[in-house]
Amino acid sequence: MGEPFDRRSPFYYGFVGALGALSAFWLFQAVAGIGSVLMLVVVSFFLAAGLNPSVEFLERHNLRRSFAVTLVIVIALATVALFVVAIVPVITDQVQSITKSAPGWLDELQKNKRIQELNREYDIIDKIKAKITDENFVSALFGGALGFGLKIVSALFNLFVIVVLTLYFLASLKTTTGAMYNLAPASRRDRVAKLGDKVIANIGGYVSGAFLVALCAGLTSLVFLWFTPIGKYAVALAFVVAVLDVIPMIGATLGAVIVCAIAFATDVKTGIICVVFYVVYQQVENYVIYPRVMSKSVDLPGAVIVIAALVGTALLGVVGALLAIPAAAAVLLVVREVVVKRQDLR
Repeated sequence: MGEPFDRRSPFYYGFVGALGALSAFWLFQAVAGIGSVLMLVVVSFFLAAGLNPSVEFLERHNLRRSFAVTLVIVIALATVALFVVAIVPVITDQVQSITKSAPGWLDELQKNKRIQELNREYDIIDKIKAKITDENFVSALFGGALGFGLKIVSALFNLFVIVVLTLYFLASLKTTTGAMYNLAPASRRDRVAKLGDKVIANIGGYVSGAFLVALCAGLTSLVFLWFTPIGKYAVALAFVVAVLDVIPMIGATLGAVIVCAIAFATDVKTGIICVVFYVVYQQVENYVIYPRVMSKSVDLPGAVIVIAALVGTALLGVVGALLAIPAAAAVLLVVREVVVKRQDLR
């Protein structure tokens, strides 16, 4: 049989180490390859957690979970469908109107001496005009007509996958979490279950709260803009404000900057009025609306919110920024309930 292989040999350590490195690299490549799928799963889970409080509310009113899930999903899909049918055509018309008016706004900007100097030196205004008035501008942004069509198909497919996964997660949330809790030791299972349920409740509260705050921003902007000289763009601009308001930290400011820029291009007085309105509204949102809506969901220090949003944006872009705060709240909750209490017992 011969002598046994010497496991203390440098060759043995090098061979095993190389196998470990190759296995780790293969695993990394596999995870990176399914990164888009994992993102859909994570987004679906967060949406399911956001809709779960509504399901539990119906359950508390003596409705079976299966019926409650069906009712919530139907209401959510009906809301989205009504929004698409009623709002999207209006937004499309108003975006086209904004696009047609943009050259006139650029002409107004050219009256500024500094802008005139920059335009003479770099030809900025003329280039922007040429891009905006180009009929193929939108499709060119997405790689031509074929690329634009493929991106629409891909977006619709991803939306379908998210809806299906959200439905499955929402219907089997208790079963799924129960199976995960059973992996914990019996002596700690009850504590793990309570902690896990609290994490899911915090995530759900944040997701639903964020959309509620964004809805308030959109409706308030719609009412305000309707009575301004840019009222014909009110629906499109209010929609932009609501969508951007979902993004933590900078979303509300970005929406306000876009609206105020268009207002200033139309009329200086209108621009000043918009600046005053959004400065006042953001104070109300930051100190009245947001704390009241989020008081029962997440409790994070300001520095943690900033760091989490920056890290999430760096890793996953806008989606990362949206998921970073509830994820940070979940991690902080685990640290408080497990690590800190364990240290207190020593």
